[in-house]
Amino acid sequence: MRFVPHAIRHEPHSGATFEAFCTTSGCHGTSGPEPAQDTAQDWCLRHTGRTGHDLFRRVVTDHARVTRDE
Repeated sequence: MRFVPHAIRHEPHSGATFEAFCTTSGCHGTSGPEPAQDTAQDWCLRHTGRTGHDLFRRVVTDHARVTRDE
């Protein structure tokens, strides 16, 4: 048995998902998962325009691959 170094990196072929959540108390607005960052950001802008809510939590989900670093 021996120590084998590994690395973890974003897997570009798997893409990423972008999602925004309104954090105003009592509001449950969400952009839903989107494949493009601009789509989630546009939802935030429209939501602010309609409601005046101006604080959001943004989540980016990606896939990572672990490989031997030899």
